[in-house]
Amino acid sequence: MSKIIAVMANDVEDIEFTSPAKALTDAGNEVTLVGANANEKLVGKHGTEFTTEKGIDDINADDYDALLIPGGFSPDNLRADERFVELAKKFMLNDKAIFSICHGPQLLMQTGLVKGRTLTSYKTVQTDLYYAGGIVKDEPVVIDRHLITSRTPDDLDAFNKAIVNELQ
Repeated sequence: MSKIIAVMANDVEDIEFTSPAKALTDAGNEVTLVGANANEKLVGKHGTEFTTEKGIDDINADDYDALLIPGGFSPDNLRADERFVELAKKFMLNDKAIFSICHGPQLLMQTGLVKGRTLTSYKTVQTDLYYAGGIVKDEPVVIDRHLITSRTPDDLDAFNKAIVNELQ
């Protein structure tokens, strides 16, 4: 069993959290929803309500095997908080598993560590990734070592399969 941190703020693309989290837990993994604060109510773009289990200051990245970054407007909100940037940076520097979909790579760009990495994202973020030095592919799933990225909810089946396989 692997332990995964899912980082989220308001306006997440609901299914980009619920679908991967279900796939991961169905495969026997543990997903912990982390926000700015523990027991915080968050609302997705489509009205789904979520409650964070832990706050960013309550976790130690070393205790987790993977980082899940769902899309929507959540990653843009998260990258304004240096604590989430530092968490993503730690996962990238330690070459730990990162699962990022849609606008999720916005948080990764903020680390300054996407240069030379191969990844994808929602189409409007792809140009930003390119200018940040990333090697951008317009494919349903892109795997660069332990960094797995995807574009949209339409790619969730392939994304979920890839992230579950990564942890097996």
